[in-house]
This record gives sequence, C-alpha cells and structure tokens, in this order.
Amino acid sequence: MLYVKNLPWWERLLRIGAGAALAAYALISESGWVIAAGGVGMALTGMFGFCPACALAGRRLEKRLQQGHK
Repeated sequence: MLYVKNLPWWERLLRIGAGAALAAYALISESGWVIAAGGVGMALTGMFGFCPACALAGRRLEKRLQQGHK
C-alpha cells in the first residue's frame, strides 16, 4: 500500500455521501464544474480512506482502527 489510511470508517461514509450529494447538486443546478469536481474529490478521499490535508496536519488513526477493529 502506498499510503496509510487516516480516516475512520464513519468519516469515510460521510465523505462519500456528502461528496456525491455535492457533485449531484452542482450538476443538476448547473452551479459549475468546480463545485462538482470538489464533490468528486471529497467522495474519492472517502473511498480511499486517505485525506491529504489531514496527513499534512499530522492526523493518524489508532492501531486498532487501522486493522478494522472497533
């Protein structure tokens, strides 16, 4: 793996849902491609479980969360 996941599962689900909703809204209301691209980017960070901004801030998951345990 080229990166270490730095988002918990619940935040990943939120990012995917919010990103998809933002992209859909931008395309339906013709708000612009920039907003739609932001939504797609947000959904992608949720799917991959890695946020570059969080990595720059030094955010890391606990060892037990990285392994998928609750």
